[in-house]
Amino acid sequence: MFDPAQLRTFRTVAQTLSFTQAAQRLGLRQSTVSQQVRKLEAAAGRQLFLRDTHSVELTEDGEAMLGFARAILEANERAARWFAGARPRGRLRFGASEDFVLTRLPEILEGFRRDHPRVDLELTVELSGTLHALLDAGRLDLVLAKRSPDRPGGQLVWRDRLVWIGSDRLRIEPDRPLPLILFPPPGLTRARALDVLERHGRAWRIACTSGSLNGLVAAARAGLGVMAHTRGMIPPGLVRVPDRVGLPDLGSVEFALLRGTGAGAAHGGADALAAALLAAGDRLHRGG
Repeated sequence: MFDPAQLRTFRTVAQTLSFTQAAQRLGLRQSTVSQQVRKLEAAAGRQLFLRDTHSVELTEDGEAMLGFARAILEANERAARWFAGARPRGRLRFGASEDFVLTRLPEILEGFRRDHPRVDLELTVELSGTLHALLDAGRLDLVLAKRSPDRPGGQLVWRDRLVWIGSDRLRIEPDRPLPLILFPPPGLTRARALDVLERHGRAWRIACTSGSLNGLVAAARAGLGVMAHTRGMIPPGLVRVPDRVGLPDLGSVEFALLRGTGAGAAHGGADALAAALLAAGDRLHRGG
């Protein structure tokens, strides 16, 4: 038998790839988080994380444990919701960034609607920068989007690397401007990619701009250029650009939940949806 508290801690570390961030999200000491992971590894008889002073990564056994942990915890949490008594109701305006168009978010929202039939969920899909503005204007109650450098708040859902991706048939010529496939402003990934290229003195040109992730993916599959994308959410038909090409490192990206300041009927629904997204965060970027 695996301890649900240890499984919850393990899942949070797997999502954030940080013992420090996991401790903050769970309201625990970092030493407690480390101790619970060690106990879970001892119970499993396997190493679940590869960790050093700079990074945390799941092992192959860790990936397997993540699937088991998800199933066990989802069953526990579903039972807890069933017997919790009063259920939230009312209108909930939820915003999700374009990054989630090709992920398992629809399944998570379907489960939320099944568990909370009295919540009238309204979904807005936009660029992260646009969602931040809508939240500030009071037009959304809850947002799942990239963290902006000038807005570090919210609840961290997970952290990952940004990488360059494209068609496996694309050939990048080092003496010619790099062809880019980009979201329009105020896309945060766009801003990061252009800033990194400028700082490294790499010439570039815009080969495609689209506000739709499907449009960007179609252009990339056609070999028009490369795009910056989250490592754990690479769409089918595209691959990472090999390191030997020499494109500059894009750094990490964080996805967070941000809440509106309004109270009222949406508050309980926002809490419930936030809990569901935090619990299922690894499904969004691992596809499992």
